[in-house]
Amino acid sequence: MPTPFTELDEDAESARQLVAERAAVASRSSWVSVAVNLALTALQVTAGLLTRSQALVADGIHSLSDLVADFVVLFASHHSRKDADEDHPYGHQRFETAASLVLGLLLLGVGAGMLWSAVLKLEAPETVAQVHVGALWVAGAALVAKETLFRYMLAAAKRVKSSLLVANAWHARSDAASSLVVGVGIVGNLAGYPILDPVAALIVGLMVGKMGWSFGWDALHDLMDRSADDAEVQAIRRTLLETPGVADVHDVRTRKMGDMIVVDAHLEVDASITVEAGHDIAVEARRRVLQRHRVLNLMTHVDPWRRPDADHGPAAPSPS
Repeated sequence: MPTPFTELDEDAESARQLVAERAAVASRSSWVSVAVNLALTALQVTAGLLTRSQALVADGIHSLSDLVADFVVLFASHHSRKDADEDHPYGHQRFETAASLVLGLLLLGVGAGMLWSAVLKLEAPETVAQVHVGALWVAGAALVAKETLFRYMLAAAKRVKSSLLVANAWHARSDAASSLVVGVGIVGNLAGYPILDPVAALIVGLMVGKMGWSFGWDALHDLMDRSADDAEVQAIRRTLLETPGVADVHDVRTRKMGDMIVVDAHLEVDASITVEAGHDIAVEARRRVLQRHRVLNLMTHVDPWRRPDADHGPAAPSPS
């Protein structure tokens, strides 16, 4: 017959399996992204230089930043799967959060560089060259490739509920949007408005910078022990309240640990039961939460609870 401690071990093993699965999916989707972005970087930069399209070169640099981001994800997924140790008793899941921060800073830097280059061109419009029609075909091919990559990566991210993979997927979507902007700029250039090519590069830079700020800001808050969103906290609280023997729950506190959550909660149980019975109730509450939610660990504190109409016995004598 399994003991409460056996159930605890099984819950811990399930959490480790989830981390391992997420790391495997992250690795697989990231290597697919590496292959796509490596090909696109070479194609866009080469074609941009040959067709004299600054927007296409900027989009190629954007793809190069994606390539670096993919290796950041691979590095984070490798380290986040490590088991807990003496220095990291809650595991290494925050490697993913740190990687998201690095990714955000990387995108901010790339976006700033694009903006600077585009502004210099806009200040000297006479230096903007007429692009070749081949640039439009390359921009169209890049748009299709990046949109397909986005859909593949987002599906993988949702399957394992990884915020880092979601961020990387939306980064691919921002690339698809940037390729669309580049295509419009090239069409404008071919139609006799050369200035639209650096304008497209400017817009791409703004998009990349905005995405970088968003990723970096969210990761910074998670590293500062931001709690899970209110809907998820309430769902965890309901699971605790539904546990047989739990009369009430209070002081439910959460903090992000990568894509997982660490929870502290006070459980109110009948004051007349034994310590062992109260412990068993807490173990069952923990098992339910780990099974139903993306919770890495739940630390419970058992408080005594008495019915309002219960007989509390004779009052204690007042001090003389």
